[in-house]
Amino acid sequence: MTSPEQPPSIPPLPRQRRAEETGGGAAAAGRDAITALAADRVIAVVRAPFVPDPAALCAALAAGGIRWVEFTFTTPGVLGHLRRAVGARTGCRIGVGTVLTGRQAAEAVAAGAEYLVTPGVRAEVAAVPVPVVLGALTPTEVAQAVDLGAAAVKIFPARAFGPGYLRDLRGPYPDIPLVASGGVNAANAPDFLAAGALAVCAGSEVVAPALVAAGDWPEITRRAAEFTAAIG
Repeated sequence: MTSPEQPPSIPPLPRQRRAEETGGGAAAAGRDAITALAADRVIAVVRAPFVPDPAALCAALAAGGIRWVEFTFTTPGVLGHLRRAVGARTGCRIGVGTVLTGRQAAEAVAAGAEYLVTPGVRAEVAAVPVPVVLGALTPTEVAQAVDLGAAAVKIFPARAFGPGYLRDLRGPYPDIPLVASGGVNAANAPDFLAAGALAVCAGSEVVAPALVAAGDWPEITRRAAEFTAAIG
């Protein structure tokens, strides 16, 4: 297993650079968020049919070293979960993923989302005042996400193409913050980071739906700690 490299440098993306030149606060917020993500390197993605206590879930993840939590629009009542998690002030950065429409994006921001994540390139979602991680797969989609002002680009599904594909993308896009998502686990996460990923997404290996529904916070903390230990 290869050892993770130091997080790549993060120069402003094209649209962020233009915004910063005119004093754009959203661009500065995006750069601050991505700098913090480069340090933490893990986003826990919560996909569960039932979340009994979103604040306790975030606290359990934070206790295991994961401080970025992404609730998703595939979870019933996600906006209520978001509000409760944000209001609890657990020390986590709380965002919403699987955002597909401008309306969903606006609702998530109004509910307190600190960042948004999409599975693909979604221009409507990019036009919000919080950092957005736009999903992409091909080199063309990565460029489109950058042109829309994405704070970072999520390569999805990462498992289908492996760390080597992400390393290849870093060739033409050395300065684009890339996040590996989809099938990432404690065994392969170090390889994605070593290939140049800014961060990785931890899914059901850490936040298994059954554990979330049961409120088994000690086990989720243990799994989060195991994941963060694996990436060093």
